[in-house]
Amino acid sequence: MGQKVNPVGFRTGVMIGWKSRWYASKKEYAELLVEDHKIREFVKKRKDRGGKPMYPAIAKIEIERTRDEVKVILFSARPGVLIGRKGERVEELQKELQEKTGRRINLKIEEINRPEIVAQLVAEDIAEQLAKRSGFRRTMKRAMEQTMEAGAKGIKIQLAGRLGGSEMARREKQISGSIPLSTLRAKIDYGFTEAKIAQGHIGIQVWINQGMYSSEDEIDGVDAKKSKAPKKPKRSYKR
Repeated sequence: MGQKVNPVGFRTGVMIGWKSRWYASKKEYAELLVEDHKIREFVKKRKDRGGKPMYPAIAKIEIERTRDEVKVILFSARPGVLIGRKGERVEELQKELQEKTGRRINLKIEEINRPEIVAQLVAEDIAEQLAKRSGFRRTMKRAMEQTMEAGAKGIKIQLAGRLGGSEMARREKQISGSIPLSTLRAKIDYGFTEAKIAQGHIGIQVWINQGMYSSEDEIDGVDAKKSKAPKKPKRSYKR
């Protein structure tokens, strides 16, 4: 059994912030946490009549709460699809979330400029290709090439399941560049999704190294170096 840690959870509170930003008393905390989960599941898993995702290419959903309203921030590579004509789809989603939660919802959409280096979007793109019966090795290779060309420092993709329609499930892994998972300063993005094919589900994991976090916050480390104790101990005088 491997000791693997989710790279996002590993860095949360150290290098990156939380995806839900609010404060609540002990009585309300559990209820609001479940509500956050329901909002995310509703947006991510909503399907249209054709069975396709209604709100595609959403990398992450951040939630902020005040006493009066809930602010939901959607990070999407295709904001035009989310907004719709004259903002019809946004208003519809806002209305549905308000009915579901019973609170006032304020929706905000942020555009992702480089979806090729966002792990969740890369994983979902691979899942889409596998669902169309594309060869898994070719799909992995193409995704890795696109990500590295977009400026990523490294990428790792792992597929697990009945790959190529084989009788026995197995894992296939490909790595390009460097993926320093234990380095907190490394900007490692992680994404997971499942591809639903005729033979069953295929799990897709993607790790992308986007470089290093900026070293502006390392002032304490510099001060510590300056005030470092000298190597030679002070001379002790005997009485």
